[in-house]
Amino acid sequence: MLAAALLGLSVLLLLLGASVGSTGFDSVLKMGHDPLAQQIVWDIRLPRTLGAWLAGALLGLAGAISQGLFRNPLADPYLLGSASGAALGGALALALMGVGLANAGWWARLGLTGAAFLGATGAVLLTLVLARGVQHTLRLLLAGVVVGVVLSAARDLIQVANPQILEAMQVFTMGSSAFVGWQACLLMAVLWLLCALAAWALSRLLDGLLLGEATAASLGLPLVPMRAGLVLALALATGTAVAHTGLIAFVGLAAPHLVRSMARVTHQRQVWLASLMGGVLLLAADILARWLIAPQELPVGVLTAALGGSYLLWLMHRRSLGGGL
Repeated sequence: MLAAALLGLSVLLLLLGASVGSTGFDSVLKMGHDPLAQQIVWDIRLPRTLGAWLAGALLGLAGAISQGLFRNPLADPYLLGSASGAALGGALALALMGVGLANAGWWARLGLTGAAFLGATGAVLLTLVLARGVQHTLRLLLAGVVVGVVLSAARDLIQVANPQILEAMQVFTMGSSAFVGWQACLLMAVLWLLCALAAWALSRLLDGLLLGEATAASLGLPLVPMRAGLVLALALATGTAVAHTGLIAFVGLAAPHLVRSMARVTHQRQVWLASLMGGVLLLAADILARWLIAPQELPVGVLTAALGGSYLLWLMHRRSLGGGL
C-alpha cells in the first residue's frame, strides 16, 4: 500500500512539475499548437522534473544502504565523505573537459558521472581504511569527517586554479535540477535500476547486520564480498545523483526514517520504499523551490537543508519530551 501511494504521488508530482515555471500553466495549455510552449514543457520542465525524482530516488536508496550497512540511523549518503569525493571528481572532470553543466553533451555527462563515481568510491574506501573497518562507529564518523574536509579543500584548490568551472561548482554546492536533460535522465534511470537491484539482491546482509556482525557471519553470509557490493552501490548511487543535481542534503537521511515510521519491513522492501520516498521528497522540494519566488527559483539543496533540518530538530525535540534522545 505504501509503495502504491508513493507511486501515485510521484505521478501527480510529475504532472505538477511539468506545469510549474516562469510561464505557469499557460505553456501546458498551449503546447498543442504553440511550438515554443511545447519546447518549454517537453525539453525543459519534464526532464528536470523527472531528473529531480531520479536524483531523490538515488539518494533515498543510498541512505537506506548506508543506514543498514553501518547500523546507524543517522547515517546518510554523505556520511563517509562520498559527497566530497563525488564533488571533487566532478570538479576534476569539469576542469579537464573545460565544459559546464549547461552545454555538457552525452559523453561529457557520462564522464562526469564516472568521475563522480570514482571520487565517491575512493572517498568511501579511504574512510574505511582510516577507520579500520566498520566495527567502531565513532572512529568511522571521525574518519568520514576528516576525509570530507580534506577532499573539500582539494576541490576548492581546483576551483581556484580553474575559475571557469566556478559557476558549475556553485550548482554542486547548492543543488539544482536546472541542467538535467533527457540524456541525463536516461543515464540516472539506468544506474538507479542497477543500484536498486544490487541492493535488493544483497539485502540479506543488511538484515543480518541488524543482529550484529557475528550473527550475520553465523548465517553463512559472505560478508566481505556482499559488503563490497553494497559499498559500490552506495558510491555509484551517490556519485550519480551528485554529478547531475549537486549536493542535496537530508533526502538520503529522511527517506529511510519516514519509511520505517510508516511500515515495518525487511531491507528487501525497504530499499525500494526508501528510494520511492526519496524521489517524492526531492521532487516536491524541487517544485516548491521553483514556485515560491517564481519566476525566479531557490536552490533546491538550500530548501531541503532548511526543511530537513527543521524536521530533524522537531524529531529530536519530540523524542526528548518522550524520554528518548
